[in-house]
This record gives sequence, structure tokens and C-alpha cells, in this order.
Amino acid sequence: MSIFDYKQRNQIILISIIILGCFLVYALRGLSSSILGAIVLFTIFRPVYLYLVEKKHWNKPLVAIMIILVSLIVIVIPFLSLSILVVNKISSLTSANFPIQKWLAAIDAFAGSHLNQPHFVDNINITQKIGTYAAELFPSILGSAADIFLTLLVLYFLLYFMFTQNKEFEAGLIKYAPFREQHALKFADELRISTYSNVLGQGIISISQGIMFAIGLRITGVEDPVFWGVIGTFISFLPVVGVPTLAIPFGIILLLNDKTWQGVFLLIYGVLIIGYIDNFLRFIINKRIANTHPLITVIGVIIGIPLFGILGLVFGPVLLSYFLLLVEIYETNRLAADRLERIQTSIELE
Repeated sequence: MSIFDYKQRNQIILISIIILGCFLVYALRGLSSSILGAIVLFTIFRPVYLYLVEKKHWNKPLVAIMIILVSLIVIVIPFLSLSILVVNKISSLTSANFPIQKWLAAIDAFAGSHLNQPHFVDNINITQKIGTYAAELFPSILGSAADIFLTLLVLYFLLYFMFTQNKEFEAGLIKYAPFREQHALKFADELRISTYSNVLGQGIISISQGIMFAIGLRITGVEDPVFWGVIGTFISFLPVVGVPTLAIPFGIILLLNDKTWQGVFLLIYGVLIIGYIDNFLRFIINKRIANTHPLITVIGVIIGIPLFGILGLVFGPVLLSYFLLLVEIYETNRLAADRLERIQTSIELE
């Protein structure tokens, strides 16, 4: 068989691989959250796994199961619980005893007496829009329990074998990566840094802001401080928005309800104190882990929320960071190939 026949057959095989790969990606699109979640958890817990297995010589399956249980208790169950809390609370927006109705009525009264706009806020439309948006934002939580169970089952099934067969898994990634081994190792290192920055770093900042915001609301007597603290945690994943911006309307609403010191305190506490702590935490995390540009976070959230719902706050920036890493490595390979081609051309001319 000639070299031409080999090349022709390889091209046919490559086209078949691409077509079948597209079908597989399409078929597995519903499990994208499971696959990406397994990659994120593997990246986060990999140092712990290697320490316990290689340094302490613990049993591999036992360590993998321990990590699965820890991630369930520390990450998954609290996230599901807080998400269910948010959905249940937002579903009561149309009830008369929910505080937002009083706040919107106060804004209407102020606009009517000072701005001659008595119907400045349409309570019914706003609450309906918030409820609709929440239903779109939390699709996995509002869906059936079977969908959630299947997502977690696939996620932890993948994670278990990624840990117990970590050497084969990582060797396979390096072997089949579309770039050289040194670039594959660089990509793995950058992937780890990017995951830590987007997930751990931003998660610590958001949780800290949410807790402090709930404490401030508790001090000023705002109803449901835990609920609004959770909302603040989710909003804090956006670096431009965050809790300091959310504290401004709460402070204004308190002032409109003749709660002067509470409103002034919440404005100072939210904008200055929480804002300062936010900047301090970002400085520490960026120094120890990495600095993710705010533009990547914002664009990643815009991309991620339509694809993953509320999980897009985390998965969106992570995916965008991975994409930019691949583009950077591609550019490095292209420049290296161009340089090698110029050297070969100059040798041939000589």
C-alpha cells in the first residue's frame, strides 16, 4: 500500500472521528454540568488526594470516597439548600406579607408625593418578572429530583474514576492533547490556577460578602437577612456589582421608611466596610492564587447563566478561562511553527 493510500485512509478516519465526536457531544449536552463539575472538583481536590495517597499511603478508593463525601457535605448540599431557600422565598413575592411589597409601596408613595409619579413602580409586574427570572435561573433546582440525582450520580461516577485512575487519566490527557507535552503540562498548571481563582477565590469572596451583608441587615432590622445574604452571595460573583452595590437600594429604602440611622449605617457599612474587605480579600487571593480579569468574569457569567443556570456563575468564567488558555497555547505553537519554517527556508536557500 502506498503512502498516498495511508494518508487517504487517515483522512477518512479523521473525518469519521470528527463526525462521531460531534454526535457524542450533542448526545452528552445534558450532562455538561456533570462533566465540567467533575473536572472542577478533581482540580480542587487533587492535591489533597495525592497527599493522602502518595505521602500517607492511604487506600485510593477510600480517599476518593472520602473526598466525594466531603464535597457533598461542604459544597453540594449547602448549595442545593441555599438555592431551594431562594426559590421558595421568591415564589412568595406575590404575598402581601413579603417585605419587598412594603418597600415598593414606599417608593411609590415617595414618587407620588415628590415626583408626581404615583405609579412609579408596578408591584405586580415586578414580582412576576422576578419570579419568572428565578425560574429560569434555577432550572436544576426547580426540575425533578431525578434530574438532580442523575447529574450528581454521573458527576461523582466520573470523579471517582478520575481519582482512582488519576495516573492513567492524566497520561491519557497528555498523550492525546493536540499540542506538545511541555505545552500540555503548562496548560494543566494554568488550568489549575484558573480553577482556583474562579472557584475558590471568587467563592471565598462571595461567601464573605454574603455573610457580612446578612449581619448588616440583621443589625438594621431588615426582614429575612439570611435570604438577602444568600442573594448577596450570588450577586457577589459579579466583580462590578457585588454586595456594596446591593446595599445602596436597601439603605435608600430604609431612609424612605423614616429609619434614618439604619439607612445611613447600612450605606456606610455596605459601601465602605464590605467594599474595603472585598478589595482586601481580592488582593490576598490574587497574590496567593491568580488574578482573573473582571472582564473574563463578567463575560463568563453572561455566557454561563443561559447554559448552566445559577451554576453558570462559576462554570461560565471557568469555561472562558479554559478557552483563552487554549488560544494562548495555539498561538505559541503557531509562532514556534512559523519560526521553524523560516529556519528551514533559510537553510534551503543557503
